[in-house]
Amino acid sequence: MTQSPPFFDAYPVEVGFPDIRPHAEGNTGIAYVHTFDSGLPGPHVMINALTHGNEVCGAIAVSGLLEHGLRPRLGRLTLAFANVDAYARFDAARPDASRFVDQDFNRVWTAAVLDDTTQDSSELRRARAMRPVIDTVDLLLDLHSMHEKSRPLIVSGPLDKGIALSKALGAPADIIVDEGHPEGRRMRDYADFGDPASPRNALLVECGQHWEAGAVDVARDCTARFLLNAGIVEAADLPAGWLRPLPAAQRVVRVTEPVVAASMDFRFAGAYTGLETFAEAGTVIGWRDGQPVTTPYPNCVLVMPSLRQLRPGVTVVRLGRLDS
Repeated sequence: MTQSPPFFDAYPVEVGFPDIRPHAEGNTGIAYVHTFDSGLPGPHVMINALTHGNEVCGAIAVSGLLEHGLRPRLGRLTLAFANVDAYARFDAARPDASRFVDQDFNRVWTAAVLDDTTQDSSELRRARAMRPVIDTVDLLLDLHSMHEKSRPLIVSGPLDKGIALSKALGAPADIIVDEGHPEGRRMRDYADFGDPASPRNALLVECGQHWEAGAVDVARDCTARFLLNAGIVEAADLPAGWLRPLPAAQRVVRVTEPVVAASMDFRFAGAYTGLETFAEAGTVIGWRDGQPVTTPYPNCVLVMPSLRQLRPGVTVVRLGRLDS
C-alpha cells in the first residue's frame, strides 16, 4: 500500500531551471567541471550541484558563481554539475522522474563499485569521470534538496570532523549525524571524507523542497559560508545578498537506524515531511507489510520521510535521537 493524494500531489515548481549548457566544456577535461587555481597554497574546495537531476537549487548556486566569475584568493576552487544527463530529462509534468537515469548517483561512492568494470550505468560512468578531481578535493560541499517540504538540514556524516565543520558553518539549524544508506555510499562519505584520521572533510546540505524558492536562498547562503570558512575567498568576492542571518542555535540529531521498505507495502501514519518529533517511545509512525513501525525511544525525530521513491530496499525514513 502506498500513500494516496493529496499527499502525493506534486509540489509547485517555483524556480526556473537554468540552462547549464554554456558551462558544458569546463576546463578540466571533464564536462561540466570547472577548477580555478589561485597559484597560492590553500585547500582545494569543491561546490557540487546536481548529484540528483531534479535538485535544482544547487545548479542555480553553481551557475551563479560561474557567471559571477568567482576566483579563489588561495588554494583551488572546483564548481561542478554532477548528474547532467538526469537534469536534461527534467519534465515539470513529472518532476520526480529525473532524480537519476539508471541508478542513484549518490549510492555508488566506494572504490570497489567504481573499480568494478562489470558494472555499468549512466551514473557510474559520470562518477568515474569525476573521480580524479574528487580525489584531490580537501573540502566538499554537496548541495541537495528534499522530496518533501521541510526545514533545511546539514548531513554531517557519522564523524566528529563533520559535526565540527557543520557547527563552523553555523547554518542550517539541524545537523543530522548518520552512517548513510544501506543501498550504497554517498559522495560525502567517499574515501578520505569518511576517514576520521584524514583532514579532508565533506558536508551535504538539504536546502529545502526541490522546487521551492527558499531552497535557492539556503543553497546560496551555505555555499557562501562554506567558501568563507575555507578561507579561499573574502565576503566582498561573493555575489551580493547571498548571506542570510544565522539561526539562533543549532541542534544535533543522531540517526540510530533507517527504516527500509521491504516491498511496496509501506505507509506512514501521518503526512510527515521531516523533523517531526515524538515524545513517547512506541508511537506508531507507519506500517511495513502490515506490521507497525514504532519509535524506539522518547523524543524520536523523523529524518526526511518520503515514499516518493518507494521500492523494495529504499530507506523511507531515518530515526534520530537528539543530542543531550
